[in-house]
Amino acid sequence: MAVERTCLAIVLAAGEGTRMRSMRPKVLHAIAGQSLLAHVLDAVSKAGGTKTAVVVGLGADAVAAEAKRVLPDAEIFVQAERRGTAHAVLAAKAAIARAPDDVLVIFGDTPLIRPQTLTRIRGALAEGAALVVLGFRPKDPAGYGRLVLKGGELVAIREELDASPAERAIALCNGGLMAFAGPTALAILERISNDNRKGEYYLTDAIAIARAMGGKAVVIETEEEDVRGINTNAQLADTAAVLQQRLRNAAMDAGVTLIAPETVFLSSDTKFGREVVVEPFVVFGPGVTVEDNAVIRSFSHLDRAHVGKGALVGPYARLRPGARLQDDVHVGNFVEIKEALIETGAKANHLSYIGDATVGAGANVGAGTITCNYDGVAKHRTEIGKNAFIGSNSALVAPVKIGDGAYVGSGSVITQDVPADALALGRGRQAIKEGWARRLRERVLPSKKRTPAK
Repeated sequence: MAVERTCLAIVLAAGEGTRMRSMRPKVLHAIAGQSLLAHVLDAVSKAGGTKTAVVVGLGADAVAAEAKRVLPDAEIFVQAERRGTAHAVLAAKAAIARAPDDVLVIFGDTPLIRPQTLTRIRGALAEGAALVVLGFRPKDPAGYGRLVLKGGELVAIREELDASPAERAIALCNGGLMAFAGPTALAILERISNDNRKGEYYLTDAIAIARAMGGKAVVIETEEEDVRGINTNAQLADTAAVLQQRLRNAAMDAGVTLIAPETVFLSSDTKFGREVVVEPFVVFGPGVTVEDNAVIRSFSHLDRAHVGKGALVGPYARLRPGARLQDDVHVGNFVEIKEALIETGAKANHLSYIGDATVGAGANVGAGTITCNYDGVAKHRTEIGKNAFIGSNSALVAPVKIGDGAYVGSGSVITQDVPADALALGRGRQAIKEGWARRLRERVLPSKKRTPAK
């Protein structure tokens, strides 16, 4: 396919998703860290789409906003009335009229569509097809429209209710995605009529019209997963499972060691370096990068975080948005980090919260230490210097700075800056009362013996 071919992708995103029992538009439900619509738009971009038109329903401002977030140059068109698939496509008539080389029509609830599948469809258009339909062979074809071929060309899409017994025996089914040669796309679409039982404009009628105009209609086959649509929460979960397996396989093919792949959950944008090891039951939210030779231990949760080379995370660690771990950092069990830079070689091995902070290279943060970053109104930063030592069960009340090489004694509440190489203690003086425990027992135990058991 020539690289210079222009492509308009029309993404139909007007579905309400009422069977999902949700007020949220169907295409805004998420799998693998991003919306169904975002997955489709991402595939379009990777397949070389030069222009994208998103058709939304009346009042679907949230859908339009999501499309613009993913593809700022996307054009938004509104289908004010729901009068069939061809009617939805023609909502983007102004974009089609610019006559790109290729026009792809994709549904916004098919997040598993792969860029390579779209590229194959565009290849068929480049070879002279006027219209291309994506087909698949399901295990159970019941309910799907059948693709009727004659001499290798597509002659009709027959809905199951209208199909003859011989046509119902056809295993090749309509996957929904359709593509047009740009120069004739508008002429074909405008000839589709609503002369049917429902009075709607059906995209499937385009095959007969294209052939009547002397064009060739062809089928490109793909796997069932590619065209999987979503209308229920059960289908959403099934589709998410398929996508997770794709992501796991891609990670392992790239050299990542997943100890128990089926227990690891990835986002579509998770990035791994070389020789990374991920133990069981780890969740990667959106925006996570893990660099070479890092190890993510079991039951950790990472979200919009960066893990440096050779770092060790977990088990049971939580990296929240803005957590940035440099090389050889250790973050251990029940440590939570948020909006903080942990510099090279620093350690926080257990039971700590580090938020809105910088922890200098080589510093050690003891168990039970927290940065008190929120005063009820605003967030404040804590700065811990290089090679500083923070004793266990300390509270650092921000804004505060701990100098390079400084020590904070265990159990301290630090409210003032600590100079470099100094020792800071902020705790009550220990008092010892000799014999106090013995006298308590002597006073209390006799009275207990007089109290009858209940």
